[in-house]
Amino acid sequence: MSKLKVKIINKSTNPLPEYSTPGSAGMDIRANLEAPLVLKPLERFLVPTGLFIELPEDYEAQIRPRSGLAIRQGLTCLNTPGTIDADYRGEIKIILINLSQEEQVIHHGDRIAQMVVQSVKQVKWKLVKKISVTERHEGGFGHTGKS
Repeated sequence: MSKLKVKIINKSTNPLPEYSTPGSAGMDIRANLEAPLVLKPLERFLVPTGLFIELPEDYEAQIRPRSGLAIRQGLTCLNTPGTIDADYRGEIKIILINLSQEEQVIHHGDRIAQMVVQSVKQVKWKLVKKISVTERHEGGFGHTGKS
């Protein structure tokens, strides 16, 4: 399997984002902090990573929460999944929120999120008067009555 080559600048002392297992979809992203960060309950903070990337055209990177961090500490990402567009060149920063009832401490180098890179297609709209009908039709949230 050929792998997509993505240019990256790492201004932190952390290792580059990496896959934890051969079957992982997301790469772990680490906090780049000068001092430990204490997040109070319901407090959010924009955590720097020290990473800058140049994605190829027609690709995006999604920032997603780490499930272990969410279940053990109640820390998750806001704006999930967060999208990094191919033309963005600024530092990757992670919006973390503490949903637990206790203060949570984040240290330099802690794995705080995961990043998934995938291809995307832009659309060109075709204005029409009618679209096809399906079995679902206009059924929205909970329309099947199944849990």
